[in-house]
Amino acid sequence: MERYIPEVKSKLRSRIIEVPPVIYKATGIKVLGTRIKSLLFSTDVAVIKNTNANSIIAVYPFTPQLSITQAILEVAPVPVFVGVGGGLTTGKRSVDIALQAELMGAYGVVVNAPTSKEVISKMYKRIDIPIIATIASDCDDYKAKLDAGARILNISGGPKTAEIVRNIREDYGKELPIIATGGPTDESILETIEAGANAITYTPPSSGEVFSDIMDQYRIKKESGRR
Repeated sequence: MERYIPEVKSKLRSRIIEVPPVIYKATGIKVLGTRIKSLLFSTDVAVIKNTNANSIIAVYPFTPQLSITQAILEVAPVPVFVGVGGGLTTGKRSVDIALQAELMGAYGVVVNAPTSKEVISKMYKRIDIPIIATIASDCDDYKAKLDAGARILNISGGPKTAEIVRNIREDYGKELPIIATGGPTDESILETIEAGANAITYTPPSSGEVFSDIMDQYRIKKESGRR
């Protein structure tokens, strides 16, 4: 029998970005004592402040900047996993950024798919928080990255994500923590969980999209008031 969960809402904070409930069928990953099933993929501080996700994965397509990391960590009410490069930004610079992210309060650092095992090894020797290695295709050498010190894999393989998760899970068994993108539907999220993902990243609508919906509601209310 499904247990009833009481809910308390606020008038001013009722409009939040909620992750799909199906994500909570995942087992979760316990990171520094906190169990995490959902990760919001965003660097928008307004969205980050108004979500029910368990954590934030703050990765963006520019060179990592500590001012961005600091801003996100200051507003996030939940654990944050910070992108520290590995593609354009790599080597000692990535390692230094990772250390700064740890000192600022990040729960973990995320390295991009091109990150070499040598950089991961140096980072592992320098920081105490977990390194999350992004895997973008089934050609990525995830074994070498795990051997170098990555503690968690972040699978982002597009339509092949569930297949990649399944193959890695068969190789490593239940002990390896796996984060994965769930896709746009409940069905694709559930498929990824059943393939072996412990936690799911969710891409929220942008502030502009949320604002557009709100403005539509305002217009409808105005038009109905004229009748």
